[in-house]
Amino acid sequence: MRLSRILATTTLIAAAPSAALATNGYFSHGYGTINAGMAGAGTALSQDSIAAATNPAGMAFVGSRVDGGLEVFSPRRRYTVDGGVLAPPAGTFYLAPGTVQSENDAFLIPHFGYNRAMGNGHSFGLSVFANGGMNTEYSGENGGTFGAGKTGVNLEQLFIAPTWSWEFTHGQAIGVSPLIAYQRFKATGLQSFAGFSSNPDALSNNGTDDAWGYGLQIGWQGQVTDTLRAGLNWRTILEMEEFSKYEGLFAEQGGFDIPQMFNAGIAWSGIENHWLLLDVQHIRYSEINSIGNPMLPALGMAAMGDPNSQLGADNGPGFGWDNMTIVKLGWQWQQTNEQTWRAGVSYGEQPIPDEEVLFNILAPGVQEWHITGGFTHRFSEALEVSGMVFYSPRKTVRGENPLGPGQEIELSMSQVGASFSVGYQF
Repeated sequence: MRLSRILATTTLIAAAPSAALATNGYFSHGYGTINAGMAGAGTALSQDSIAAATNPAGMAFVGSRVDGGLEVFSPRRRYTVDGGVLAPPAGTFYLAPGTVQSENDAFLIPHFGYNRAMGNGHSFGLSVFANGGMNTEYSGENGGTFGAGKTGVNLEQLFIAPTWSWEFTHGQAIGVSPLIAYQRFKATGLQSFAGFSSNPDALSNNGTDDAWGYGLQIGWQGQVTDTLRAGLNWRTILEMEEFSKYEGLFAEQGGFDIPQMFNAGIAWSGIENHWLLLDVQHIRYSEINSIGNPMLPALGMAAMGDPNSQLGADNGPGFGWDNMTIVKLGWQWQQTNEQTWRAGVSYGEQPIPDEEVLFNILAPGVQEWHITGGFTHRFSEALEVSGMVFYSPRKTVRGENPLGPGQEIELSMSQVGASFSVGYQF
């Protein structure tokens, strides 16, 4: 494939990033159809040119190929409010009781990859994929969620990962991906928090803002024994431009860096025609102020006039997310030369503490379990197609409204999705 065609495809995808949504916090449960079909396990076993999203070293073992695919993703998110008072005291913030379902429950998420073996163990490739994100849209009925009409957020993130990998000795490889990240964000219906903001004009209803950033991903993958492979991967914090249109919402005047991530995995082939994979992923949400800073006591101090605790301040309130550690177990069966089957399950304790439910109505990233299945069918030595389905059962988090004593808020979400991709080896 000519370089111009590759760049044209990349530009097309980059120009129209899809809405990416919460799975493990706001990171995807897996990248590419093959990896996602095993619940995201694959740090030690790479099979397509989306591999750089999980471990750039794996690109050394996939050969020269191009892959493209599309995921249909459907999250069902809602919140329920119980209790309240007829005459709220000054300094409190009560929500209208009832259950509200978020609109827009179907999204398309593309991915693309290219890799070319250059000889002497070197490979160069390009992976384009959605990292994660968040979308909620609650109706403006009865004044809206926060008393300011239709309420919600839309966060979309796209990664472009040019990758160099090197099999420096037989069965052992390293890989490096300088990451280019693009994200865009929009918020509506948050005007009622103006009294808590350092810049009420840059808090809500300012349309879509975007930001570019950069980071680095480094990995190793190798054969440990005849039947055991292992892999390690580290992604740095991605330093992003600020969302200037929302500098009165996010800490550090609109800062929204992407947290660092660690992956470690093994893959065992001791049963003929089968692979068993185990991955552990760790995401450092707490290191990003706009994500990890707790809402309280900051909002309470902001209400008393402390400028350092207002929304948008350096130490202003965030979503209060904890770090996440996710364990992923995958299985692959090579039934015939043409047919491969996959399954997987993953678990990670969701990152939202009970006391942080108010703000996380906007970002209910509460999912913990993911159950997946998938296949690849090879039509020839060059052409294959893959499919994947997943289900994430409903999870709820319940806590007291931190600004409305006695009022309970419950966040809830379930997810289903499916993807299809085509791979071509050359």
